[in-house]
Amino acid sequence: MTTARRQLIDAESTPFYHVINRCVRRAFLCGEDVVTGHSYEHRRGWIVDKIRRLSSVFCIDVCAYAVMSNHYHLVLKIDLAAQKGLSPFDVVARWTTLFAGNAIATRFLKGDSLSEGERMLLDSLVVEWQERLGSVSWFMRCLNEEIARKANREDGCKGVFWEGRFKSQALLDEQALLACMMYVDLNPIRAGIADSLQESDYTSIQERIEALAQEKPVRVSLKPLLPFDGAAVAAGQSGIPFHFADYLALIDWTGRAVREDKRGFIDGTRPKLLTELGISEDAWVTSAKEFRRQYSGISGRWDAMCAMKAKSGGKWCRGKRQSEALHPG
Repeated sequence: MTTARRQLIDAESTPFYHVINRCVRRAFLCGEDVVTGHSYEHRRGWIVDKIRRLSSVFCIDVCAYAVMSNHYHLVLKIDLAAQKGLSPFDVVARWTTLFAGNAIATRFLKGDSLSEGERMLLDSLVVEWQERLGSVSWFMRCLNEEIARKANREDGCKGVFWEGRFKSQALLDEQALLACMMYVDLNPIRAGIADSLQESDYTSIQERIEALAQEKPVRVSLKPLLPFDGAAVAAGQSGIPFHFADYLALIDWTGRAVREDKRGFIDGTRPKLLTELGISEDAWVTSAKEFRRQYSGISGRWDAMCAMKAKSGGKWCRGKRQSEALHPG
């Protein structure tokens, strides 16, 4: 039985989530279809640009992304503090950039006076819209609907474009977040369509490397990717709880390890993050290859996974062995 999304996504338990969506019949979304010869490469840009525009409207940050030929991955963070801190004007202004046409909202933004009944209606709308601005489900709805319409219009067809609803995984701690981001950023290399991080087109790691090389943010008109701040989760960090230099060293090492044709060429130096987290090299490489398959909808320390599963009404979890490998001791 399908589990209700509100049970799978609980921002109070964790703000970090891995989401995946795939095209219906696993058809080509982007890239070049070798059977027909048609190229859909430009659609990757559609998705990346829409993700970044939505992140600027929603109280949701993008930690990592990878747009593949027939599916995409996102690692998102719900910013509860920003969501709760929105004023009624901010809520209405943001929501009407996505869905225009509400006469009362338009008058409110213009500063027109409202009757008592209109004010009550607006207050109820503000509560509803503010909740949605922190919702991963609404974020994904806005993303998928526009891409589906544009692709169907371009293909001259109608009907379902995405293969069911999106899949989600809760990332309960820093080990789960790190492993999932690594899995997402290395998708093109694991698939054999890129030989290096710099050549991994339409991925967050390529964007971060380009921004670092240019010494200025890329896509400056849009909200940037969630930065690495190097702080511990317990310290109330607002960004990704690692240093980018350490992440870059680890992903470079991992990228060499997961390529079948490059075994034996791995640098013998153990990455700093693995040492700090106490994770074995074998467990880490396995996680980088098979992160999504090793868990169901939750990843983290085993006791925390079981607690969240019980909270949502579930009876069992998947991934105990890999969870214990990523959380030694």
